[in-house]
Amino acid sequence: MAVKHANDSTFSQAVLQSNVPVLVDFHADWCPPCRMMDSTVNEIADELGPNADVVKVNVDDAQETAASYGIRSIPTFAVVHNGQVQTQLTGVVPKDQLLTELQRFTTM
Repeated sequence: MAVKHANDSTFSQAVLQSNVPVLVDFHADWCPPCRMMDSTVNEIADELGPNADVVKVNVDDAQETAASYGIRSIPTFAVVHNGQVQTQLTGVVPKDQLLTELQRFTTM
């Protein structure tokens, strides 16, 4: 499944109201570690298909959302299930670790 994008006005629908677990990638275009994670995030979206959503949130375009989730460093990855953050990981995170955290909430 393709990576989705959300901002302050679309975050609730894209993430909080999702029927499947969501991996949220809080990032910025100017952030080198964020760019390093782009291919990993895309691979995860492709591998999980309809079992989970992957949503990228540019913190420059979604400052209210980033602040409400206490995002102070990027990249930060949040696993959201049933509208609640289940876990957060910050920095360059191995793909296997992100998948493990997300798959705890999928029906795979």
